[in-house]
Amino acid sequence: MIGDLLQNNIAWANGKTRVDPDFFHRLSKQQSPDYLWIGCSDSRVPANDIVGLDPGELFVHRNVANLAPAQDANFLSVLQFAVEALKVKHIIVCGHYGCGGVAAAMSGERHGLIDHWLQPIRDVSDELAGHLLRIRDNTKRLNALCEANVAAQVRSVACNPIVHDAWRAGQTLAIHGWIYAIENGLIRDLGLTVRGLNDIARFFPDRLSAWLGSDLDVALDCHS
Repeated sequence: MIGDLLQNNIAWANGKTRVDPDFFHRLSKQQSPDYLWIGCSDSRVPANDIVGLDPGELFVHRNVANLAPAQDANFLSVLQFAVEALKVKHIIVCGHYGCGGVAAAMSGERHGLIDHWLQPIRDVSDELAGHLLRIRDNTKRLNALCEANVAAQVRSVACNPIVHDAWRAGQTLAIHGWIYAIENGLIRDLGLTVRGLNDIARFFPDRLSAWLGSDLDVALDCHS
C-alpha cells in the first residue's frame, strides 16, 4: 500500500508537468500565498482541493478541531510566518460539520490526553449550554457547536498580538469563519469576517447570538 502512494506521486508529478512543464521549477523559486488556512486534521477535509487551489497558493495549518490557541507554539509559529513573512491577506478558519473533535469535547466523557487540547471547545459548550440544550436533535446540536467553535477560533485569531501588530502597521489582513459540509462538499461562509481592530468589540457580542438564537447573550469580546 505504501508503494502505491509513491506510484501515485510519480503519476501526479508527471501529470502536472504535462499540463505545465515549468510548474515545479516556478514553485521552487518562491512561496507567495495570499491565504492562511486553519482547518481540521480530518482526512475528509483536504484544504487545497476543496477551494481549488494549487500547491503554493494556500499556506495550511491543520489540527484536531481546527483550534487557534494562543498557547500553542506550533500554531503561533505558523501564524507569525504567514502574517509577517508571507504577508498573507486572508486567514480562513474552516471547521466542518460532524467534527469528531467537537463531538468528543461535547460528550462529557474522558478521552485521555486529547481532553487537554479540546478544553477550549468545552469552554464554548459551557458558555452556550443554555442554547445547546434546547436543540433536541443531537446532530443539529453538534453542528451548532461546530459553528460556535469556528466563531471562537476567529475571535482567538483576531485577538492575537501578531494580528494586532499587523493591523497597527497598516497591513491588509482579514479573518474569515467558514464551515464545510462533508456530505455535499460545500463551504458555508458564517459571516464572521474581521478586517481590523475596530471590528472586534462591535462584532462578536451580538453576531454569535444572531445565528445561534436571538435570546442568547454571549460576551465574546477581547482586549487589545
